[in-house]
Amino acid sequence: MMTIFALILAIVCFLLGLAGTFLPVLPGAILIYAGMLVYGLLTRFTSLDATFFLLQALVLLLVFAVDFLATAVGTKRYGGGKAAAWGAALGMVAGVIFFGPFGLAAGPFLGAVAAEMFFGNKTADQAFRAGFGTLIGLVGGTVLKLLLELLMIVYFFLVI
Repeated sequence: MMTIFALILAIVCFLLGLAGTFLPVLPGAILIYAGMLVYGLLTRFTSLDATFFLLQALVLLLVFAVDFLATAVGTKRYGGGKAAAWGAALGMVAGVIFFGPFGLAAGPFLGAVAAEMFFGNKTADQAFRAGFGTLIGLVGGTVLKLLLELLMIVYFFLVI
């Protein structure tokens, strides 16, 4: 009975974690890892050992690296600087607050463009290019994060 309860809790964490891949207010990969920890604690780690959690922690770190690097690479590739990166981060938060799901894409783009124009001393054309690069990096990073998180979940089910 406890195993079923643990599995249900883990699946709820997994679903919230996957939602967190797209919603910046939820810590996606951390929730997925937490679901595995909850399962392990409630089942007394009968099927999950230290090696499992170490491998999952490494994938978790990779998710964080992808999250950071993908946007940075996209921004740099299209001529953006630090202003674009900061603008994209602030734009994402503001976008979600003011525009809901649409703000996930529009916020970082508009934030990067505005920051490059006002703080990066870029022309409108250069700023739009940096904003596009930020958006490309964000989308690419999100796809990679989603794949890594799904890999974590599939590995969990293979092990248990």
